[in-house]
Amino acid sequence: MDLFETIAARYSVRGYKPDPVPDGLLAKVLEAARRAPTAANKQPFRLVVVQTKGREEELGRIYGRRWFTQAPLVIAVVAVPGEAWRRMDDKPYDEVDATIAMDHLVLAATALGLGTCWIAAFDPAAAREVLGLPGNVEPIAFTPLGYPDKARATTDRRPLDELVKHDHW
Repeated sequence: MDLFETIAARYSVRGYKPDPVPDGLLAKVLEAARRAPTAANKQPFRLVVVQTKGREEELGRIYGRRWFTQAPLVIAVVAVPGEAWRRMDDKPYDEVDATIAMDHLVLAATALGLGTCWIAAFDPAAAREVLGLPGNVEPIAFTPLGYPDKARATTDRRPLDELVKHDHW
């Protein structure tokens, strides 16, 4: 699948088969995240890969939808603010960099036939506790990772003329 086919094929999967994700595919997905561009190549993020089997209840505290733990894996992208590049107005780029890494992960998963669903509506306190996150990092996003249990859902997107401005607002 070429890049544009992958982008078009990506969707938010909300149902997963219990089939395990082979280690080789997981490694490719994680490598795609590692290769994501980051400001000044600081890579101020970490990936936490969690096996869901036997941890459904505690992971459900992070995000309560049943399908969140149907997939064999959940991946958290965590920002490390202390490692971030800062713009001249002191804006840190750790969250931006972490989201770019998640986007690369999601697209790589799609290209490999795996499903994901970007989750930002999680309980950060539960995420910190369940994952044992230190105070100097910030959970940014989660995704299940596994094989979709049904055919692709169709999603609409706004037309480009609503999203793109040329030369000025």
